Amino acid sequence: MLAGEASGDILGAGLIAALQKRFESIEVVGIAGPRMQALGARSLFPMERLSVMGLVEPLKRLPELLKIRRNLRLHFLENPPDVFIGIDSPDFNLGLEEALKAAGIPTVHYVSPSVWAWRQGRIKKIARAVDHMLTLLPFEADFYREHQVPVTFVGHPLADDIPLEVDVAAARHKLGLSSSDEVVALLPGSRGGEVRLLGPLFLQAANWCHQRRPELKFVLPAANAERRQQIESQLVAIAGAETLPVTVLDGDSQTALAAADAVLIASGTATLETMLMGKPMVVAYKMATLSYAIFSRMLHTPWVSLPNLLAQKELVPEILQDDATPEALGAAILRYFDDPLLHDQLRRAFSELHQELRRDASERAAEAICRLLDARATDQ
Repeated sequence: MLAGEASGDILGAGLIAALQKRFESIEVVGIAGPRMQALGARSLFPMERLSVMGLVEPLKRLPELLKIRRNLRLHFLENPPDVFIGIDSPDFNLGLEEALKAAGIPTVHYVSPSVWAWRQGRIKKIARAVDHMLTLLPFEADFYREHQVPVTFVGHPLADDIPLEVDVAAARHKLGLSSSDEVVALLPGSRGGEVRLLGPLFLQAANWCHQRRPELKFVLPAANAERRQQIESQLVAIAGAETLPVTVLDGDSQTALAAADAVLIASGTATLETMLMGKPMVVAYKMATLSYAIFSRMLHTPWVSLPNLLAQKELVPEILQDDATPEALGAAILRYFDDPLLHDQLRRAFSELHQELRRDASERAAEAICRLLDARATDQ
């Protein structure tokens, strides 16, 4: 079992716990984070060595990453496991899975790459590399069925973890907000590049809203100390923001979301968390002009946010690139306060999607893996 980052470690730990219920003894070897190791997984390399993001950093680390993958391939070819499970990290895992599958080792990939959205040609490599795909989202499973890749939709662990009704009162009490406050959460992203492009835009949009609706209050969770410093510098630089009632938090994004009436958020996986918490949102994104020109031509879906992709229609506004102005974002946010009916309709739609994703993902993933192992045992 191989996890390359913290989110994969969480999924891996849930899967190990579910498999341990089904087998008297189980040995897990590969790359594991602290949660997986706490359940007995043995890590052949530190997970942190695989946790690289962006375009430049992986290139700098490419020789080391290739060496780790080569050593893992040799280890598993010499010590064949009953099944190899790659968790997310497709750029690293799929190459390893392809080599192991060619050697007759059953391979499972847990968390689909976004192949349905862009770089669809990767489906050929996935078909060569993976005996069974486990997807977190239902439309992903439909894509694999269309391409004759064995697949199971297991649901999303976040949908299992987040209650169908969040405790708004407790979140507001924690943040020093009252039940009567009108609250907007601002989530411009967790990476420096995202906050550089979206932080000033979100704060300007908040300022625009506040000028028109002075009773609004804002909460902005900073992913870490570096992001907090970046955001506070941006606040100082924005004209009029000195009177903006915004509370910058150290992390605690779930509390910020739970306390909010509406959310202004960067496109990404946090939109799923926001949807599961039942919060109306406006989705925005900006990137470098050239990157956007390339990305937009590669995209095969009309939407970028997970709520809209799940619903296969526009539930929430997506305001991207040049369209993302403070006025456009602010007007979209204020609409939720001016139209309570829209607010209620979204909550109902989000609740239905939440229940669709609430499938006890770890248990379903373990069941799919057991079926694969049983089928292999029967064939032999």
